[in-house]
Amino acid sequence: MQRNIGKGILAGFIATVVMTMIMYLAPMMGMPKMDIAGMISGMMKIPWIIGMMIHLMLGVVLFPFIYVYVLADKLPGPGALRGTIWGLILFILAQTMVMPMAGAGFFSSASPQQMLMVIGSLMGHVVYGAILGVIYGGDKCNC
Repeated sequence: MQRNIGKGILAGFIATVVMTMIMYLAPMMGMPKMDIAGMISGMMKIPWIIGMMIHLMLGVVLFPFIYVYVLADKLPGPGALRGTIWGLILFILAQTMVMPMAGAGFFSSASPQQMLMVIGSLMGHVVYGAILGVIYGGDKCNC
């Protein structure tokens, strides 16, 4: 399969919409509130809508770009597994770098609902990665 950034962006868009819906609907499932745009906007001291735009740019453009051009042909297994591995990498980066910068601590340790926050983050990132991998495709690139 040839590298196809357009397909990667489409996959990233769908994956980001699903992940974002899961995060914002989390309280209805007994999980804590997970306002991604609010976290980004608070961390960067910018309006909420700009935080949402950053979230969308990461999920729709940057992360698919990295997946398509760096990882898709290097990770093992079919597309769903490769995407899930990418989602796990993003989860680890979020919990070890982004959450501490946002004041939530290493693996959300500063959150009163730490375990639920970590589980919610893990679920969201795994779903994102799996959808990205499935939609982008199952065959490795032989470029």
